[in-house]
Amino acid sequence: MSRMLSVAVIQTAYGADMDANIAKTESLVRDAAKQGAQVILASELLQGPYFCTSQEERWFAGAYAALEHPVVQKLAPLAKDLNVALPLSIFERDGPAYYNSLVMVDAGGEILGVYRKSHIPDGPGYQEKYYFRPGDTGFKVWDTKFGRVGVGICWDQWFPEAARAMALMGADVLMYPTAIGSEPHDSSLDTRDPWRRAMQGHAVANVIPVAAANRIGLEESGQAFYGSSFIADHRGDLVAAFDRQDEGVLVHAFDLDFLDRHRAAWGFFRDRRPDLYR
Repeated sequence: MSRMLSVAVIQTAYGADMDANIAKTESLVRDAAKQGAQVILASELLQGPYFCTSQEERWFAGAYAALEHPVVQKLAPLAKDLNVALPLSIFERDGPAYYNSLVMVDAGGEILGVYRKSHIPDGPGYQEKYYFRPGDTGFKVWDTKFGRVGVGICWDQWFPEAARAMALMGADVLMYPTAIGSEPHDSSLDTRDPWRRAMQGHAVANVIPVAAANRIGLEESGQAFYGSSFIADHRGDLVAAFDRQDEGVLVHAFDLDFLDRHRAAWGFFRDRRPDLYR
């Protein structure tokens, strides 16, 4: 029998109440698990509103040590109960350092480790360099119970080097928790389609499925998030996709043995010339 991997993305809005956000995420994880999902991705910084629209020191109080974070403390047991893997995006504090991080929880509730966002944006509405140091973990591919999962965080998703690195590390699927929407300096700028195309390109160039989970809604900061979460196959085709305001879960299963053969047949990894790329 072929090895199958079923992935899901969650699309929803988040407010100021962390407990309510965690409870909403739990409900949607349960929905995805009922549909057969094995690895379930919620959007970036699900603990609250996307606070990086401005520079305000009060938000630092919402950072926790990775394994002590309420998101991890409350959702890791759910991974065990439902037998699913959960990549959980958090605001992490490590001593005096702060990171935009992800804790990978395997089925059974085991913590596989922490990834810290490598690429930190800094622009109108996305002033993350004020809050986060650049990640120091390197890229990560997690050996979950169901397959090898590579996870980047939001701005990471625009960089082909990150996707290639995770593919070279043996990822079966790439997943990206996201918080992206309006551009406050230019109301005519809509990045939704290029945002999708960048990741669809990663799928094609690495012959690998890609899934992205974005939030929705107009938040108090004035930032409006455009959702449009999706799952793309190894061709970059959207096999499941939400619109800008849909709420719920998307689920799709992939045949990993087929993908292994197809990836070898394309020859992208055989024909690479890293000796020329320097």
